[in-house]
Amino acid sequence: MSDLLLLDPAFPDLGAPAFMPHDAERVGAAIADWLLGPALRLDDGNALLAGLAERLNAAGLPVDRITIAVDALHSEYAGIGRSWTREDGPRVRFFPHGDARMEVYRASPFYHVHRTGEWLVLDLRVEPDERFGIVAELKEGGHQSYLCIPIAFTNGTENGISLASRTPDAFGPRAMTVLRKVVPALAALLEVRTAHKWLDDVLRIYVGDEPHREILGGSIRRGQVSRIRSAMLFADMRGYTRLSSGLQPEETVELLNTFFDCLVPPIEAGGGEVLKYMGDGLLAIFRDRGDDTGGASHAALAAAREANAGVEALNRAGVLPGPIGLGVALHHGEAAYGNVGSGSRLDFTVIGCDVNLASRIGRLNRVLDEPILMSKAFADHLWDIPDELGPHAVEGFDEPVRLYRPRRV
Repeated sequence: MSDLLLLDPAFPDLGAPAFMPHDAERVGAAIADWLLGPALRLDDGNALLAGLAERLNAAGLPVDRITIAVDALHSEYAGIGRSWTREDGPRVRFFPHGDARMEVYRASPFYHVHRTGEWLVLDLRVEPDERFGIVAELKEGGHQSYLCIPIAFTNGTENGISLASRTPDAFGPRAMTVLRKVVPALAALLEVRTAHKWLDDVLRIYVGDEPHREILGGSIRRGQVSRIRSAMLFADMRGYTRLSSGLQPEETVELLNTFFDCLVPPIEAGGGEVLKYMGDGLLAIFRDRGDDTGGASHAALAAAREANAGVEALNRAGVLPGPIGLGVALHHGEAAYGNVGSGSRLDFTVIGCDVNLASRIGRLNRVLDEPILMSKAFADHLWDIPDELGPHAVEGFDEPVRLYRPRRV
């Protein structure tokens, strides 16, 4: 605890019973300086919360529980909650999208402070359990004092922090003076961290892992190109045009999402990355790891087989508007990322001869009635010898391409 503010010579005797506003302001300012200095550089949000709890307690605020809730911009969850307790330390939870979350939120003190814009102090010794959903839980944990504070970001999103204590009247004038200094700095820190996470999450969701790293690393100039040696997987749905012509847009989106749920989990489980969604299809890569190029190809083939099994299971279950098929083309080569576009509107897209070949092979799945096709460049990286289908003309390529299918057992 040598770095704690408690050991700072500027700190007063915090155990003194007298309320000294200037001392309390200095204590709050010291914690605020930490939040906007060393804490701003912490990568771990749990370490930040634990450090804040430690400093508040060292400053004489008997805090036993802290919860911070912030909005998220993510496809899988709507918000992030970080909590710290004296017994368990920091923990993280994710708030789901949907009505269930809103029901819990409307019964919480956070909803109240967001509506009023005021800090809420509760004396849990007399507060009725039914006023807020959290009250009974706090009482069961022995807490007697509770404080909930709204935090609004500059973009209008509503967030907040709550503190609970097992000490009666823990949030009196002195504690409030300290916190009035701390909260604006905490709000600024949370907004900076949240904005960075939003940018990181949104880029990763919409352009993929590698492009998102390239963009955040500064590769945003038109014409910049990055190359990756990898096994490539190009897949699309068979029967999409026939089915979608009779569906409403919402039903079409549901069909596509159900289809991609068969493809993406096995790709990611095998270490692959989805680079691009293209209508009813996608392009994914499995990176070569050093000299072990065979591992990437085997992972791609395993993902293709699992995806095909998933589509067949959907058809047997009859959960779709009609039967669909899957066509997968596998190739090994160089995937290139390039910034393409004009003016201030660019697309970080996948280009190159090998990418084009993978997509063209995909058009032959229907012609050859094969759910999985692979090029010779891909087959050469496999440990098992696949079944050869001979050379075939591929649109856009002068020479026929020798194709293979997985060996049938």
